[in-house]
Amino acid sequence: MGWMAWTLPSAIFFSTIGCMLVGMTIWELRSPSISRRGFIPLETSRGDRLFISLLSSAFIHLAFVGFTDFSLLVPLTIAIIWLLIVMKWG
Repeated sequence: MGWMAWTLPSAIFFSTIGCMLVGMTIWELRSPSISRRGFIPLETSRGDRLFISLLSSAFIHLAFVGFTDFSLLVPLTIAIIWLLIVMKWG
């Protein structure tokens, strides 16, 4: 793994994604999800909503990096709020 430029932020990012996946797996094993419809016009399970929120969070970050000079804390905050909204009502 010496070929990768591991920095603290990238290690935290990938560790967080890994912890989210492990947590969702344990949650699914203990309490299987039921597909439901929210404001997303599809029937989605918890895993689907997590995937949608992670993918859209990447687009939020790309938009902020590409079109603004704001600190990355701004899109991070928006992405966390978006994740919570999608997981709760999506």
